[in-house]
Amino acid sequence: MSTPDAAPEGQGNEPQSPQAGEPERSGAAPVQSAADLLALGDEALLEALQRQTFGFFWEGAHEASGLARDRHPYTAARTELVATGGSGFGLMAMLVAVERGWVSRSAALERLNRATPLLARARTHHGALPHFLDGRSGETIPFMPRDDGGDLVETAFLCMGLLCVRQYFNGMDLAEVRLRECIEALYERVEWDWYGQGGSQVLYWHWSPTCGWSLDHRIRGWNECLVTYVLAAGSKRHAIDPELYHHGFASGPEFRNGGHYYGIELPLGPSYGGPLFFAHYSFCGLDPRGLSDRYADYWRQNVNHVRINQQHCIANPHGFAGYGADCWGLTASDDPGGYEAHSPTVDNGTLTPTAALSSFAYAPAECLRTLRHFLANEGDALWRRFGFVDAFSPARRWYADSFLAIDQGPIVVMVENYRTGLLWRLFMSAPEVQRGLALLGFRSSSPADTL
Repeated sequence: MSTPDAAPEGQGNEPQSPQAGEPERSGAAPVQSAADLLALGDEALLEALQRQTFGFFWEGAHEASGLARDRHPYTAARTELVATGGSGFGLMAMLVAVERGWVSRSAALERLNRATPLLARARTHHGALPHFLDGRSGETIPFMPRDDGGDLVETAFLCMGLLCVRQYFNGMDLAEVRLRECIEALYERVEWDWYGQGGSQVLYWHWSPTCGWSLDHRIRGWNECLVTYVLAAGSKRHAIDPELYHHGFASGPEFRNGGHYYGIELPLGPSYGGPLFFAHYSFCGLDPRGLSDRYADYWRQNVNHVRINQQHCIANPHGFAGYGADCWGLTASDDPGGYEAHSPTVDNGTLTPTAALSSFAYAPAECLRTLRHFLANEGDALWRRFGFVDAFSPARRWYADSFLAIDQGPIVVMVENYRTGLLWRLFMSAPEVQRGLALLGFRSSSPADTL
């Protein structure tokens, strides 16, 4: 990645032509500059942050299917590529857009009734979709060698979004009824139990029609995958035995912690908490407020993880320029060397806006100050067409030229969960989710359990 060589759209006197791989903004709201946003009050600022970021999923979607591209800009070789998990976050963001009046219910329904038929005819691998698929044909696009089949975790993120859509579009007109029926079929076809590989007492992330289980990637230890086990337990046709959660996920390496970092206790996870997407991806739908099991209180887990991540950037043990109380956030993203899962233990000076901005529910005052700091200090080098670019390095004065679905989506969704709890309320109201949580031994006193 390199520093962009042109001013972002909306900054000069004339509108700029889209970069290769970027869509036209026909009919879209004008792009606001960083200076425009700084002049707004707090609520209007959050609205603008969400709305411009949502453009990634609305204007930037795959033209035929309406599903989410993995990234923008994209190469000619990836014109038809869509991302399964990123599309799940995009579906959730679309509900925010409808609720807030950025797009009409009918326009969203039309988009959904293009996306779900593609998903229904897509090639599956024991019911699971691949990480990437072709947005026209539904054929699998290999993610990497030996990863050319089912990706259970990305499928779970997609199902999380689909179940939220089903709960939201609850009308009795034929289009909404058919949409709900299609979503239920998509979820129930996933052979969650088969991904337990015949009694191994853990779920496996990948299966390949050419290489079988050769990746041998077990879904265990504290990470972003909790929702996979909840959805697997909640299935009517392919439910897993709860012992896969307890003997697999919850007994894996780096699951229990209990140590203190910067004076803050961390119940679960690796040293210093790992990348912040652990506190975001599953919790776009799972409401951590009042959620607990025999292992942890998940609100406390996530709040403390965020606090440790910020405190690491304040302590700044490596002396990177720019780090501080209002400039922090380590998670997986593009960086000057390619792509890295940044964390306090893997810190090369690259900050990722989604790390802090998807943490609003956990640390609202700190995240708001950071949002304003990003806009004031980095301006339109960091804030562009689809919101904040994926990452930047204050020390190197480097800015990514990319936007990623799995980073943009949680910003829209988690800010909305902070503001209204919309996605938490929808997902937690799904009977499959409640069944899965109960079978795994979770307790929830969340206000989002019912609509």
